[in-house]
Amino acid sequence: MASSTVTLEKTTTIRSDDVVAADAAADRAATVNSPLLEGRKCVDGGDGGVAKRCCERKYELVSYDLLPAFLKHNEFIIDYYRSEWPIKQALLSAFSVHNETINVWTHLIGFFMFLGLTVCVATMVPMESSVSASLATSKTLANNTGNPMVLMMMSYGSNGAAVALQALRNVSVESELAAVAVVSSAGHQVARWPFYAYLCGAMFCLLMSSACHLLACHSEHASYVLLRLDYAGIAALIVASFLPIVHYSFLCDPWLRRLYTGSIAAFGAAAVSASLVPAFQSPELRPLRAALFSGMAASGVVPVAHKLALYGGTVREAASSACYEAAMGALYGLGVAVYAARVPERWFPGRFDLVGHSHQLFHVLVIAGAYAHYLAGLVYLSWRDVEAC
Repeated sequence: MASSTVTLEKTTTIRSDDVVAADAAADRAATVNSPLLEGRKCVDGGDGGVAKRCCERKYELVSYDLLPAFLKHNEFIIDYYRSEWPIKQALLSAFSVHNETINVWTHLIGFFMFLGLTVCVATMVPMESSVSASLATSKTLANNTGNPMVLMMMSYGSNGAAVALQALRNVSVESELAAVAVVSSAGHQVARWPFYAYLCGAMFCLLMSSACHLLACHSEHASYVLLRLDYAGIAALIVASFLPIVHYSFLCDPWLRRLYTGSIAAFGAAAVSASLVPAFQSPELRPLRAALFSGMAASGVVPVAHKLALYGGTVREAASSACYEAAMGALYGLGVAVYAARVPERWFPGRFDLVGHSHQLFHVLVIAGAYAHYLAGLVYLSWRDVEAC
């Protein structure tokens, strides 16, 4: 009886050990297969340190010294880099803290801001400009004729306008000519497509910039493609900024419109072509990139000066739009200077890794300059809705 009891106890003990071992094996399997800890699989692998570095480089923030060459752009930003992360992790990193978080969100918020402005232009500006044009024309005609029938002409359709015109025939020849001018210009609205093209160019630039800062850490190929899209977005913004200036300033001179538009389009195509060269993105060529895009933007001084020479002393809108364009140029110029000089992080390396470094300031200044040009576009629309060719 005693021996059987001992045997039972031993058997029970052995079985207990088997259960514990099986549970431990199951726990290890669950740990290895857990998607939350999948990044640690390499730590227990046979390659040891190499596998550990691989996993840490993909899922953890690293310092500048541990970056591959294609991600080394600014040695004054010391830490908080993402290096060769999977696409999913890179996308989700938009909601985490690293040295590109503010770069991503400044231009992403700017994209949605300009999307909202585009909707406002499409829904509100045409009605407002039509009303302002009608009021301005009726006021001018009322001053010329002193006849209340002018208000009838602005209130009725074409048939009513014809009746009002017939009533005005007994006033004077001058009144009749003025009334004909109202009939011919009633309902006129200048083309909106140059303004919409500018807004689309701004949104494309901001969206490509955000995508580049968010996803370029994935791989060398992704970095190459996204940087080219980023450069193309900058060129698109500059070219599109010319369209409202050229179209509305020289509305009555098709030859000048074609000349200026063709020139900036060729300049933009040359800049995009130059950006396709792999060496174009190297940190050593940062001053060259800044000079190229600054030269493109600075060439806008020519049509603006030409506009002021034609209308500056006689048309208030020409001068006020030029003021907005000067503000745009100053903001863009300051942004490029900060970008090229890499300040303030150059003065205090590591202190502005997360907040306040040069590229973040550059982004904010670009959005401010683009908004100043948006305001100039509104001035152009109000001007040309009233004074067309």
